[in-house]
Amino acid sequence: GAVFSVMDQKPQNDREKWNMIDSSFMTTLPDAWAINKKFIMLPVNRWDEEYERVLLGGITCDSDDYYNSEQHVNAIYLPKFDAADPLYIGFFHTGAYQESIGGYGGIQHCLTPSPKHVIIDRDENNDYFFRLFSKEQSYKSMLKTLGYL
Repeated sequence: GAVFSVMDQKPQNDREKWNMIDSSFMTTLPDAWAINKKFIMLPVNRWDEEYERVLLGGITCDSDDYYNSEQHVNAIYLPKFDAADPLYIGFFHTGAYQESIGGYGGIQHCLTPSPKHVIIDRDENNDYFFRLFSKEQSYKSMLKTLGYL
C-alpha cells in the first residue's frame, strides 16, 4: 500500500475541490495513471469528522497526475480539509508491481523522490509496531545518479 499526506486543497471552480497529495500518482501508483486501475482508498486518520467530495491530484506539473475516480460513478469523499490538522490517505491492495513499474531509487517523473518505506507489523503481544525500511530519496542521491555529484 501507499500512504500520502494531503498537503493543500485547491478550489477549481464553485464545485470542485482538489486535494493535493505529497507525491505523484504517476510515480508511486503508475497503474492508477497508466491503466486507470482503482485501488481501495481510505483516510488513515480523522474518520469521525465531516466529509466532503474531492478530487485528488499529485504534485507534478503534469495534467495526467491525478487519481481518476470516475467522479460520475465513484466520487471520493474524505474528511474536510483543514490546514491545521493533517490528513493522511492510504491506497491499499496495490500489489507488488507498483514499485517495480515506477522504480525505487532511480530518477522519477519530474524528479519526484521515491517515498520512505515503513514496515508495519505486530509484536509477540499482538501490538502494532512501525520500522523504517528506507528513507525518502534525497535530492543529493538523485543528482549523484544523474552524474552531477
